[in-house]
Amino acid sequence: MNRSEMMAAVRSKNTRPEMLVRRLIHSLGYRYRIHRPDLPGKPDLVFPSRKKVIFVHGCFWHQHGCKSSHFPKTNQEYWVPKLEKNVTRDASNLAALAAAGWSFLILWECELKDVSSLQSRICKFLDAVDTPE
Repeated sequence: MNRSEMMAAVRSKNTRPEMLVRRLIHSLGYRYRIHRPDLPGKPDLVFPSRKKVIFVHGCFWHQHGCKSSHFPKTNQEYWVPKLEKNVTRDASNLAALAAAGWSFLILWECELKDVSSLQSRICKFLDAVDTPE
């Protein structure tokens, strides 16, 4: 499989990490909407009544800073600006969500292995009562 075929296979929605989180949250009894295009960044999971969203970010694509978030060694003149633009866009989307009164949680791909910790973070985030500012 060449690079072009590999990149064509990369999805932005319904990824394996996202589906894992969605199944976990559903099993915990929470209900949500997915990929609302009217919200900045089209969050992966939206909890409208709570005014909360969850993003499931891939460490490479969103440059988490863990060992999976390296820059590719080849074609750096393409990859470096592309990945930096992703990070800038993420920050802009989060600022817009916060300005609109939405709370957000970012779950990184590398954090999904520890299911009990993940479950605890999700429940703590969703059950927290945010006070209006």
